[in-house]
Amino acid sequence: MTRPSFRNRFAAGERLLGSFVKSASVSSIEILALAGFDFVIIDEEHAPIGRESTDVLLLAARAHGIPALVRVRDNAAPDILSALDCGADGVLVPHVRSTGAAERMVTAAFYGIGRRGFSPSGRAGGYGNTTLKGHIASQDEKIALVAMIEDPEAVVAIDDILRTEGVEGIFIGRGDLAAAMGAETMNDPQVEDAVNRILAAAQAAGKPVCMMAETPAMADAFAARGASAFVIGSDQGFLKNGASEARHAFAAGQPTVSPGTARRRPPEPEPERH
Repeated sequence: MTRPSFRNRFAAGERLLGSFVKSASVSSIEILALAGFDFVIIDEEHAPIGRESTDVLLLAARAHGIPALVRVRDNAAPDILSALDCGADGVLVPHVRSTGAAERMVTAAFYGIGRRGFSPSGRAGGYGNTTLKGHIASQDEKIALVAMIEDPEAVVAIDDILRTEGVEGIFIGRGDLAAAMGAETMNDPQVEDAVNRILAAAQAAGKPVCMMAETPAMADAFAARGASAFVIGSDQGFLKNGASEARHAFAAGQPTVSPGTARRRPPEPEPERH
């Protein structure tokens, strides 16, 4: 099955909807693909997902024709190399605070402008059914390298990070920015100022932006300021919210309870923070 190019669509500023995958289950990938999502992000940073699970999840994504990125643990070369050799369409690299960090992830991800370790023996290289030149060219052409901007230092260095060759675009981590700034919510004025600064810099540099969006209205508001790709939840979040809504609906239809089994309304689901 021919898969759409995430890198090309992202670079073109198309409106894209994606989800984090935090469960090491191919069913999550399949369900999200069948639901019509444009991409998924396999989360190795904040979920118990290792290389073996990532490999299988990427196979499921390929089978269903949905682009899959991997949020790696950090910008260490082995983590980036592992995800790409397994066939990821790109990687999200957390806490890119400086041009040095941006340059290190570029070095790990690319051949032509970097020093990526060469091996075509995995899924990315067709298990050896490609030439050296062909593998290098196809990988350097398809990989979307996305820097996660989620630290105050990164806001200061944002223009230089965006100018780094090989950085396809950025992901703004509002939750991490809020935590690093000591803010109580992601809507704190200092967080909003930082987000606006990042969005303006990305627009000036002509680089696409991905963000979490809890509602369509929030996505529209960020889109008006230059963002185009939106992560609107996770497989765990969808399960949690769906289960909570179903439980509440059934509980609401049962006004009486058995003695000693007082029933309480489930708490409203809180927005996810990534």
